[in-house]
Amino acid sequence: MTEQPARRLLLVHAHPDDESINNGVTMARYAAEGAHVTLVTCTLGERGEVIPPELAHLTGAALGGHRRDELAAAMRALGVDDVRLLGGPGRFADSGMMGLPDNEDPGCLWQADVDRAAELLVDVIREVRPQVLVTYDPDGGYGHPDHIQAHRIAMRAVELADEAGCPVAKVYWNRVPRTVAEDAFARLGEALPGLPFDEAAGVEDVPGVVADELITTEIRGDASARAAKAAAMRAHATQITVAEPYFVLSNALAQPLFTTEYYELVRGERAGDADARESDLFAGIEIEEAS
Repeated sequence: MTEQPARRLLLVHAHPDDESINNGVTMARYAAEGAHVTLVTCTLGERGEVIPPELAHLTGAALGGHRRDELAAAMRALGVDDVRLLGGPGRFADSGMMGLPDNEDPGCLWQADVDRAAELLVDVIREVRPQVLVTYDPDGGYGHPDHIQAHRIAMRAVELADEAGCPVAKVYWNRVPRTVAEDAFARLGEALPGLPFDEAAGVEDVPGVVADELITTEIRGDASARAAKAAAMRAHATQITVAEPYFVLSNALAQPLFTTEYYELVRGERAGDADARESDLFAGIEIEEAS
């Protein structure tokens, strides 16, 4: 029987590609260090907009299947081999952008019963026993219904797991400090004439930007982790075009590819000096090493 790694990290995301954009460095770093990294993705992103013209024919289930393959390739780049779809492939459909008729599809994630969906995630928590969980803030970073619902499901699952005797020691939300975003966009403005992109996004287009003082934790990766993140993002070719250190989504607006990733601790004890940021998601957790 294979022994379970001592450190175990669970990430909960809405669609394929969200994990690589938000947490690619973090996932690559911990996987390389021997931690068990589990990704739960809630939908296959069947309603995503496709960038490459040669793939524009992909829609619905065909797009979902293709994005599942992209996700598998991205996880190989990050060194992560525990990837799950909440409730199994196709259990919850992509809800589309907020305010569209797609939101009313009874099979979409936005219409899911949060408690029932959370129980599916609790099953993963019981099996994996993660000490750390990462997900979105209550707004889902930028108001997408699936991101908001993924947040609700993850936070409810943590409550239910605690009641079931499987506590998660620390919960983090994905964040970007405002000064970091502003500095990165200033550099982007200077670099834009030399990039294969015509226009730049703005700080308001980056999910999870908050005041610097809300940031509790920053994760820096080595060159290998940074390269793995870029490779993982490239694997999501229907959704992302990368020209390091920048990328675009389907709106064709350039934005920075962040190689330091930031978090806000919202459950659990912050380690070390309250005025200093943690540099390890597992900081302060008593880890029982496998014998």
